[in-house]
Order: sequence, then C-alpha cells, then structure tokens
Amino acid sequence: MKVSYLNDKFFSRLETLSLNLKSNLAGYFGGKHLVNSYGQTVEFADFREYQLGDDIRRIDWNLYSRFEKYFLKLFTDERQMQIQIFLDCSASMGKDNPSKSAYAIGAAAALGFLAVHNMDKVTFNLMKGDKSDNPFGTIIGKTAFFRAISQLENVVFDEEANIDKCVSSCPDTSSNNGLSVIISDFFTESDWKKAVEYLRYKKRQVLLVQVLTPDEVDPLYDGRVNLIDSESADLMDPKNMKLRITRTMQKAYEEAINGFKQEIKTFCSKRDVDYISVCTDQPIEKVLFGELLKVGVMS
Repeated sequence: MKVSYLNDKFFSRLETLSLNLKSNLAGYFGGKHLVNSYGQTVEFADFREYQLGDDIRRIDWNLYSRFEKYFLKLFTDERQMQIQIFLDCSASMGKDNPSKSAYAIGAAAALGFLAVHNMDKVTFNLMKGDKSDNPFGTIIGKTAFFRAISQLENVVFDEEANIDKCVSSCPDTSSNNGLSVIISDFFTESDWKKAVEYLRYKKRQVLLVQVLTPDEVDPLYDGRVNLIDSESADLMDPKNMKLRITRTMQKAYEEAINGFKQEIKTFCSKRDVDYISVCTDQPIEKVLFGELLKVGVMS
C-alpha cells in the first residue's frame, strides 16, 4: 500500500518556519538569509569612516554636521543559498517497507519546501549505485517545486547506494553557499564519513537525517528466522543467514544500534555537522518541529 505525507495540509504547516543557516555562508544575492557581510538592504547595521573610493552617496550628512567627519551608513546583506538534498534510494530505505521510503521522501520534501519558501535554490539528488541523479535540475520557486514533488513520490528504492561516491561526484556542489542534507539509514558498506568530510571541505553546512523503522530500532523477532539482505540480488550471499534469535542476541543488537547512532553523533559533533535520528513511528511533524529546532537547523 502506497504511503504519502505530501498534501496541502502538510505544506501549510511549514509556512511559518524557515531554514536557519549559518551567517558566515556566502550565498548569492537576492535571498532572505542575513549574512555577516554588509550589503544593500534597508536594514541598518553600522557606521564606518569614509575611505577614498567609497560611494559618496552613502555618506551620512547628519553625522558630518555633528563631527565634521565623513561616515558611511552600512546595511545588512541578504543572500540566496543553495540547498542540496541527497536522498538514499537503496533497497534498505524502503523496498519492503513503503512507510520508510515515504517518511524519507516527506522529510526531503519538507526541507525542499522550506528552501523555496525562503527564496533559496534546491536540488534533489537521488543516490543509487555510484552516482546521484538530479532529475529535476535546480529548483527555484514553488511552481517548479510542486512539479518535482509530484514525481518524487514515484522514486523506486532498490539496489545499493555508495554514499561517498554519490556525494563526491555530484557536479553542482558549490563552496560555502548553503546547506547539504543526507537522508539515509546509513546501513551501508560505503564510507559515508568521506561524503561528510568532502562537504565540509567544500565549506558547506551539513545535516544528516537518519531514518529508521521501529523494527530496526527495537526488533521483536524471536525463535528461528531467515535474515535476507534487501540490497542483495543473490540469495546465496553470505550476508543472508538463518538464525535462532535469543534474548542475548536481542540485547547485543540493542547495544549495537545504540552504539552505531552514538558513533554518528560523535563523528558529527567533532566536525560541526548537525545530526538527527528519527523513527518512522514518530509523527513527521514532531521531527520537523522538534528535532530540527533542537539542533538549530530550523527556526
């Protein structure tokens, strides 16, 4: 059964929010994000003394009449940012669980909507195999966004995704001008950490969104089970196995998954990267209004 979070009610709840990007990002002229540099908006920021070559039209003559010195008015600058969303489209993200893929698509769509709502540019990069596909191009404005979203729900989740190669080979990763988001369960043999390092090398703000199902967080399997790797086409793959699940194994799994999440969190905190881990049994609004607000990506 197809699951979808994308409807008018979902997007209307997002209209009061905005992406909170770092003020030291460069970006492009014409957006809504205040940056540390001075520009041409109407919002006053500061004064400084006139220097040879400055535009005399910016001199404050009221200050000159008081101090007999030339001072320039400085105004804040607003920039348009580039938002990159990398969506893991491997089999583990929803081949056998439509609610997981729908949840991931919902999170991607919400972040994309916040981008265009605040006059930013956004790209949806679908990761599969060794490359990411950008079928919609650079999206500017809500008309183009909703046209892309109507197709995003038809994405097929299968095969594997090499997150490292998918991100590093993406042709439109500019430097220091916005936010890059990786949405995945991070159950991969590829070195996803290299992808994060690459994005930080490009001086981009980075957010990792880990999407897990209740069975992945706290599996209730008991007795003899067949474990099949959803990303393997070979039934004889050694990763597929028959096991007898015991309480000891359940406890070991719980410790392993918690350790895995802590490893991601520690790695991210050392590199000034934001990270949230969400479970598909949580209302998606709780994630958007709660977890992203906590880490400061949304305001």
